[in-house]
Amino acid sequence: MNLQAQRDLQLLNEVERNAAVTQRSLAKSLGVAVGLTNLYLKRLIRKGHIKITTIPRNRLKYLLTPGGMAEKSRLTYQYMQYSLSYYRKMRQRLQIVFLKLSKDGAKRIVIYGTGELAELAYLTLCEMDFTLVGFVDGKRGTSFLSFPIWPVQALANWDFDAILIADMADPKEIHSRLVDDGVPREKITALCPLT
Repeated sequence: MNLQAQRDLQLLNEVERNAAVTQRSLAKSLGVAVGLTNLYLKRLIRKGHIKITTIPRNRLKYLLTPGGMAEKSRLTYQYMQYSLSYYRKMRQRLQIVFLKLSKDGAKRIVIYGTGELAELAYLTLCEMDFTLVGFVDGKRGTSFLSFPIWPVQALANWDFDAILIADMADPKEIHSRLVDDGVPREKITALCPLT
């Protein structure tokens, strides 16, 4: 599913949820400029997916048309297919990574990250013969999957065999930060290439 389709789906969902939504709030939820949001809306209006009304006269309202509802359903199905495919691929990748760690003798694993990928890593780890030492991330004082989230500095006091970077935001920068904090390079494993 490409970025355009994802944004279309997000816009259609927002308009369905709140007809009085503003272009500014749409831009904020999309993470783009208001001008770009305006272009997206105009394209969806031209396609007949969204209709504009002015009730009262000085206030714009966006309404989903029957064609817009059909398009939203089609995009939702496409997004679900994409998500399931991504989930399967990441589970396979995680299994390969954990099998390699197992062959290397690792048993006690730390997971860096607190997103969906870290959750998949935890589920995969639980299915295999590993022990979770804990989750580390830059977020302090919070929890993830009922585990406390620790700062990277806590690793100095932990006994672990490997740390898995389960954060796709910037794995190369995370790797550098871990090395700078004293984690041996051979104990760091990333799910994607550090290019």
